[in-house]
Amino acid sequence: MTRYLFMTSLLMAFSVATASAQNTTQRAAVNDSMFALAAADSGLAEVSLSELGLRKATNAELKTFSQRMIEHHTSLNQQLMTLAGRKSIPLTRGVDPRAAFCAESLAGVSGEEFDRCYAKAQLVAHMEAVSAFEAEAERGQDPDLKAFAARALPMIKEHLATIKPIAMKHEKNEQASIER
Repeated sequence: MTRYLFMTSLLMAFSVATASAQNTTQRAAVNDSMFALAAADSGLAEVSLSELGLRKATNAELKTFSQRMIEHHTSLNQQLMTLAGRKSIPLTRGVDPRAAFCAESLAGVSGEEFDRCYAKAQLVAHMEAVSAFEAEAERGQDPDLKAFAARALPMIKEHLATIKPIAMKHEKNEQASIER
């Protein structure tokens, strides 16, 4: 299962990098409603995943990170729900199947393995979020959604910058234990 999560993480990272490269050459507008739906799904998944991290992580940095994610993404989710309501954009109110599967797979591991897999999941989630929020902030058509994305982007980038070294540390620890 660890290999599955690792391969999934690599595939998602490649997809995000490819999408980012394509976005620099194509400057077409993005669909604001699709952004709102994706951001809502991502935000709800982030809170759910972080609640699991808060309960199961053994690493103090991950517990602190999880608490911050719950606070920050709950606030962002509320702002987005209010904005979407004013725009008559219907948003889901539950975790999507992909996020539910991720949480279920993480629930089946513990200790250092949980910490490593959880950190990877957070890294991938924030890479995807940065990509989506950048696209909306740069190419969104609705001024309110575009402004929301632009305001949220620095915080999401900070989350990515925080989780990246934590995830890398856990990956290095895994590699070192395999080589022994």
